[in-house]
Amino acid sequence: MIIHRFEETIGGRAYQIEVTHVSNRWRAQLSRGPGMPTAMMPFYGQTPDEAARLLTQWLALAHQRFAAASVAPRPSTV
Repeated sequence: MIIHRFEETIGGRAYQIEVTHVSNRWRAQLSRGPGMPTAMMPFYGQTPDEAARLLTQWLALAHQRFAAASVAPRPSTV
């Protein structure tokens, strides 16, 4: 099995992405350590680069939303 590996830094955090060939497309998912489950769905593309790019875009969007939510003003409870 051929595995393409990509490393991306998003929001100051390093991510390792693995892309494997499945049937007629490529599947990208975050690399897992030994015994470490993954709860994130895989992303599929026609090429290894496309699959990794789709996962990277999703991670960037998720990070942006989290960052925006963490700096949003909170309602006062006076």
